[in-house]
Amino acid sequence: MRHYLLSVVQPAGATPPPPDALAAIMRDVEAFNDELRAAGAWVFAGGLHGPETATMLRPADGDVLITDGPFAEGKEYLGGLCLIRAEDLDAALEWGRKAALATTLPIEVRPFVDQH
Repeated sequence: MRHYLLSVVQPAGATPPPPDALAAIMRDVEAFNDELRAAGAWVFAGGLHGPETATMLRPADGDVLITDGPFAEGKEYLGGLCLIRAEDLDAALEWGRKAALATTLPIEVRPFVDQH
């Protein structure tokens, strides 16, 4: 089994869905997580606060420079992630498809480097 990262792509500045729609989305996400667990594919999943809560640490002249907030602005940001186990990319893409339907957001699927 290989590990894949399913990244939830959140549009910057988007208006959150109304509470009833958000509750339905969260039920769908929990059902997706339950399906992952039942299939033995679930490793970890979680949502993230917005990029304005980030702290960046960058090496600089033998020290580390710490800055608050996002270093770069963009139209999208990482809103959450799910680490899964899958036989191959096709299986990971199928999980990504299900995640996109559950979250109603774009999902990026990426394999980890150098796995055997």
